[in-house]
Amino acid sequence: MTALAAAALSGALLLTACGGSDGGSADGKTLKLWHYEAPNSAMGQAWTEAIKEFEAKHPGVKVEFEAKGFDQMQKTAPMILNSSEAPDLMEYNKGNATAGHLSKQGLLTDLSAEATERGWDKRIGAGVRTTSVYDAEGVMGSGKWYGVPNYAEYTMVFYNKDLFAKYKIPEPKTFDELTAAMDTFVENKVTPLANAGAEYPAHQYLYQLALSKADRAWVDAYELYKGKVDFHDAAWTYGAETFADWVQKGYISKDSTSAKAEDAGVSFLQGKSPILFSGSWWYGRFQDEATFDWGTFLWPDSNLTLGSGGNLWVVPKGAENKELAYDFIDITMSKKIQNLLGNKGGVPVAADASAITDPKSKTLIDNFNTLSERDGLAFYPDWPVSGFYDVLVSETQKLMTGSAKPDDYLDALQEAYDKDAPKR
Repeated sequence: MTALAAAALSGALLLTACGGSDGGSADGKTLKLWHYEAPNSAMGQAWTEAIKEFEAKHPGVKVEFEAKGFDQMQKTAPMILNSSEAPDLMEYNKGNATAGHLSKQGLLTDLSAEATERGWDKRIGAGVRTTSVYDAEGVMGSGKWYGVPNYAEYTMVFYNKDLFAKYKIPEPKTFDELTAAMDTFVENKVTPLANAGAEYPAHQYLYQLALSKADRAWVDAYELYKGKVDFHDAAWTYGAETFADWVQKGYISKDSTSAKAEDAGVSFLQGKSPILFSGSWWYGRFQDEATFDWGTFLWPDSNLTLGSGGNLWVVPKGAENKELAYDFIDITMSKKIQNLLGNKGGVPVAADASAITDPKSKTLIDNFNTLSERDGLAFYPDWPVSGFYDVLVSETQKLMTGSAKPDDYLDALQEAYDKDAPKR
């Protein structure tokens, strides 16, 4: 293990050789694979290479890949997995409300034996592994393996260095400097924050504001049901009130209420929005497509930020070619694919750290190490209960349009959370 590997999320970056089958015995079969990563994202490029590797190691076996949308999978997975249309392997969102919910419904294959036999349990560090295992109630953190994450992720502030230089704004080191920078942009008739109200970005801004006033016990109560959750506490109230204030101040455009995550990313890529707060899943794409100088920094004056192990490879209960699915997961855990993932702007979980040579990728992993060392990954706001993602989207839209006040917003969240959260 290298020094970099040792620093990463309780051993997330482990130097372990790939096991698994070299295949060839499933001649004539098809591996039906679904995922929703953009082709030029770090994960998209890595999985494309993994498909080539898989077919080379499995003569006569064809990978039938279908690209899916994140929102599409979020809404239709339970119905599809309960039908004959289910794939052999698919990427799915992690957390209680998604993978946990499917595992509780009996729609996913228990991967515990494979995780032990193939060594996945040794290669994936404890912090990342939290979202791989679920108990009988579908609550993450303990129980059986229902998914395998082969990357990690976290949120950060992406900023357009050229636009900051144009308006003589230094890189913010504190939260006050961040708000001062946004004030300067507004004064120059530039909306500072790329945003999307119709999907995840808007409520992730709000959750990050709340996290800046929270601690680990607060996160554990909310995400793992280890305490009482009061949406009118100081942290949630600050998040809702500050977010609403930012809309009024023009940091966030009211016109972004119906925008989707792709729109927010494109707004940043086109140089229209100087700042985007979002996840490492954008990193590789920005490396590939941005025509301006850009950088990143962790949300200032906050120990916590959104993040976790990456989305999961899950094997539907009704999958026809489970052994092939396990072999494909193994290939995505190999050093070759993990190193590629790291150099394309991902956060690998089983890479050879010395093989990560791209400077921006090193920064990405260094910041992840900083977060992991301070136990700073706080998961995502939509995870605790089934259907909470849609509640967060619709209620945050109301906050943006002004049709709901912060108190109304917090009341709605409390009602939805209490209705479906398990009693512990």
